Amino acid sequence: MATSGTDPRLLRAFLAVADELHFTRAAARLYVAQQALSRDIRRLERELGAELFVRTTRQVSLTPDGERLLPYARQVLDAHDALAAAFGDPAARPLLVDLNTDGMTAARVLARARELAPACELMARFESGLTWAAGELLAGRLDVSFGRAAGLDPAVRSRLSVQPVRYEPMAVLLPRAHPLAGREVVALDELAGETVYAGAGNERTREWTDLARRLFGEWSITLAPPVPLAVGVAEFQRVMAKSGNPVLAVVDFPPLPGTVVRPLVRPVPLSPLVMVWRNGVTHPGLSALCVAAAQLGEAEEWMARPPGSWLPEIDASLMCHRS
Repeated sequence: MATSGTDPRLLRAFLAVADELHFTRAAARLYVAQQALSRDIRRLERELGAELFVRTTRQVSLTPDGERLLPYARQVLDAHDALAAAFGDPAARPLLVDLNTDGMTAARVLARARELAPACELMARFESGLTWAAGELLAGRLDVSFGRAAGLDPAVRSRLSVQPVRYEPMAVLLPRAHPLAGREVVALDELAGETVYAGAGNERTREWTDLARRLFGEWSITLAPPVPLAVGVAEFQRVMAKSGNPVLAVVDFPPLPGTVVRPLVRPVPLSPLVMVWRNGVTHPGLSALCVAAAQLGEAEEWMARPPGSWLPEIDASLMCHRS
């Protein structure tokens, strides 16, 4: 039977698995070993006297009791985080940092911030899409995210603080069999007439699709129609392989099996990466993230805009701004 003494860590483990419906991805999201995550879930099930997940070799799904627990777990953790923020040491509260995708610029900023503030718990999230993450920031369910802030609704953006991080050169993810895959770089005019995927139909990434529309319209590139929303790298790879369309990306995007990443040139189109957080948030981990972004940006010239590069004026203006 449930008690008021249930460890919040167990509820966080439950929510991670409930969100991902995959133990390996949930463990990676929490930065714990899969075996430790499984132990926490079993312990929570024992405490509650209920089975929360149906596990098979192919999938994980919530049981009726798991579905019933979901809103309560979220309420408990929201209250727990709010209490810690209001009365506890700010450094003791985990700072929830949405990276969108692992292994890219934002992940490097987080890694450096952890070195600068080892006493802080900086927890990575992989929610994908600043349009969606902005709502989570304003609701207090995330603390920091990264992406194209100029693509947000102005009323939303006015409630967020920003720090420009990097002019990220854009690239195209190509199937190995594509005629352009053998090139070291791909000129934008070589994509004229091509159909390129850029997240159309995904409500979480509207800011990215808007940037693509602005770019594609100038070079007669067709925006690929919506495809089923893919969760996880393997599923994204399968859906993209089925469509056969190139995918708009950035140069640091990790290539998927059977694909290559080729930088776009003539001109170099830029993706304006900005770090955003809710106005008024204070946390030593946030300070560390700001310093980390500035340090890496200076060392690797992230904020040096290539001459003649392509960037919408609305983005260029915001990249000159710092909260």
